[in-house]
Amino acid sequence: MPADTIRIDKLLFFIRLAKSRTTAATWANAGHIRINRCRVERGSSLAKANDVITLPRGDGVITFRLLLIPARRGPPGEALPCYEILP
Repeated sequence: MPADTIRIDKLLFFIRLAKSRTTAATWANAGHIRINRCRVERGSSLAKANDVITLPRGDGVITFRLLLIPARRGPPGEALPCYEILP
């Protein structure tokens, strides 16, 4: 049975938006990530399905809706169904 929440640093690593969990935790600790428009200040903050997550990516910002909680960091094809990019 899949978990209903996941740490934000683990999530970003699992869905391949961060190269490492440490990088994702650094983004969170710096306050660069938002979950449902609320600023996250800890890598241990929890995300759940249907949350809208915003984070910096290169020169812009990426906003996505979490559809499924991933079970592991697998190949990119396994991560894609877990989220949808929002305009």
